[in-house]
Formats: sequence, structure tokens, C-alpha cells
Amino acid sequence: MSSAPFRQFICRACGLIYDEAKGDEDSGLAPGTRFDDIPQDWACPLCGVTKADFEPHEAVGRSLHTRIRLNPGPRLRARRLVRSSGLVIVGAGTAAWTLVERIRSRDARRPITMITACQGDRYDKPRLSVALRQGVRVPELVREPGGQAAARLNVELVTAAHATSADPKQRILRTTRGSFHYEELVLAHGCIPRECPGLPDALTWRVNDLRAYAGLRAALDGEPADKRHVLIVGAGLVGCELANDLALAGHRVSLLDAAERPLAMAQATQSQALLRAWQGLPIDFIGGVGVQGAHRIEAGRVELQLTDGRRLQGDLLVSAVGLRTPSRLARSLGLQWEEGIALDPQTLLSGVPHVHALGDCVSLNGRPQRYIEPIHRQAAVLTARLCGDEVPAYESTPPVVRVKTSSLPLTLTA
Repeated sequence: MSSAPFRQFICRACGLIYDEAKGDEDSGLAPGTRFDDIPQDWACPLCGVTKADFEPHEAVGRSLHTRIRLNPGPRLRARRLVRSSGLVIVGAGTAAWTLVERIRSRDARRPITMITACQGDRYDKPRLSVALRQGVRVPELVREPGGQAAARLNVELVTAAHATSADPKQRILRTTRGSFHYEELVLAHGCIPRECPGLPDALTWRVNDLRAYAGLRAALDGEPADKRHVLIVGAGLVGCELANDLALAGHRVSLLDAAERPLAMAQATQSQALLRAWQGLPIDFIGGVGVQGAHRIEAGRVELQLTDGRRLQGDLLVSAVGLRTPSRLARSLGLQWEEGIALDPQTLLSGVPHVHALGDCVSLNGRPQRYIEPIHRQAAVLTARLCGDEVPAYESTPPVVRVKTSSLPLTLTA
């Protein structure tokens, strides 16, 4: 760890300050993340420009005050460019598209606008952890391109846009591509990978969407053409599925976890059965250890330093230590927060008029809802409310989780 004082950097476009001491957790940057360690494709969370548009900032005198006063343009332009967008949905994952499909089955003409940081392509996220052994190429994972889905469902799709904040009184959503006035607002922006202390962003793959998965696949398929040794930190659902998939494709895997057994959410007998099923595969499970740090070594390889003093080397490093929900947008709306956007477990009401949420970003009774099965039941309740139908009570039942470790498929209750 560097002992140098933490620095600040200011966005030349909008004046946002990145403070190394505070980081930016909504962008996946933990407190203490040095600016030099931020990936080059990181974007300003307020206006969307790149890391290259930041410069060192000294918080002295009137420099920041003057800069903001002399650059009021974006705020003034946003007021002029606010447009009425009907139902506005933030996100374009399974939850968002499921809701749109249900609404369109009831109302073909209602204005719907989708705001997403990606391209909005429709794909099944669970397939990302089994596609390699199935021989599925990355483009084949897309079931329907976002633009095609938007045209079919009569939706205005705004891509490469980050929702930064919202005003519930004026019903305005602010994004890096302008502001939108909403009649009803639905947050379906999902989650982002949780940070693992000691794993620098520049060295670590975190696979939670198609873009990140495509990058990992490209790294696996790159030169040299022989099989890779992949280090996976986190032996939960995703870590185990990914380890199983990589091993079946011939890659060597070291799977690490602080728990003594893989898939700690399962029963101990199930974890042991999984380890026995892996005995013929190139998977080495190392339990009861943590990570102290990681750094690049020769030939582009990575070395992990473990809490028990051991050092482990590999070609690629993957973090699979779980997910967390970004809170910036929800807090700007005044929504209740319990490890996600807290909804009433019977009605799914958010407590803020005209604001709704569903999918991975919500929590019920303090428990995040990060599985596919509840999405369809949530969408049915929300569709009825948005379309003026009789709203059924939501049944908050523990979802059934199917672990796609083909060496030993398991069914669990979350």
C-alpha cells in the first residue's frame, strides 16, 4: 500500500471531484483507490466523460467555486432539454425487458423510455457461467439486439446513458445524456460486483454482464493459445459455476474462499459432494484463506498473496465475491435502503409516489432479491399497478436456486 497522501482529481467537463480517500463505490471504486489504478474505460459518474478528462485538483482558494460558476452550461441546457418521456425505466436487463413485455401485452401505445448504460441487448445472464463448455460464442449469447427489441416493443431506448440523480417533486430524472420528465419511474438497474480488498481493478476481472464476460473470453482466447491458469476469488454460486465451466473447457482453476468449503450457502454434504465431483477436473479449491494483495509479475501473469503467507500465481484473476446495489440514484429519490431499495413485501410499494423498483436492485425485509425467478412475479404486480388493474398481493417466497455446476447440478433454496 502506498504511503503517499491521497489526492483529488477534478472533471474538466462538469467539476465533479474524485477523492482517492473516499473512492466512488457506486462506480466500483473502493475507498483508497488511487487514481492511477482506475481502469482507463472508467467514466465520470456525473457527466460520462473518460478518465483522461480529469486533472489534479488542489482544494484551495476559490478555484473550484470559480470553475463551477463559470461552467453552468450543462445545468441550464438540461433544463431546456427536459422532455416528457412517459414511463421511464432505468436499466435494460431481464427485469426491465420483462416489465416492458408485460406492459405491452396490456397497452401497445403507452410511451416508454428505457435508460441504460449498455446497449440494451437481451441475453440470459445465467448462461454466462456455462457458455464456455457449451461452445457458445459471445455473439450467440444475444437473444435479441437492444435496438431490435426496442423497435418491436415501441420503446425509446437511450443507450450509453448513466442515470445520476432524480427529483421526485418535479419528476425529473437526470442522466449523462440529458434529463427526462417521467410520469412513472421504475428502477431496474440491477447490481454491480462487490469490491474485494487487495484486488486492484486493473488486474481483476469481475463478470456480471455481457461486456465483462466478452472481455474475459477474449483474454482466455488470446495469445499464447494454450490453456490458462485462472485464479478465482470467491467460491459462491457464480465462482463455483465459473470454475466448473472453465475446468470443463480445459483451463486450470484455483478457487479460493474465506469459507472452509465451496458453495457455503448449500448444506455441508452438498459442498462435499461437489468437491468429489470435481476430483477429475483441474480445480484446486483453497478454503479458509483471504487475500492480502495482488500484483503483476513477468509475462503478464498475476501473483496473489494470501493471508496465510502463501503466494499463488496464475494467468488471469477473477473476483466473484458477490454483488452490491449502487445507492446514489435511490438516495437522491429519498427511497428507503436495506442492502438495496427497500419495498413493502406485500405491495412492492416504494413509499415515494410514482417511483417503483424491481429485480436485483430491490430488497424485501432486508433481503436482496438477486435471482431470476422473483422477477416475473414482481413484474406481474408492477404491471397491474401501472396499468390501473387490480393489484394482487405479492407472495415473498424464498426462490429456488439451480446451481449450474454440470459436474454435479444442485437445487437450493435461497
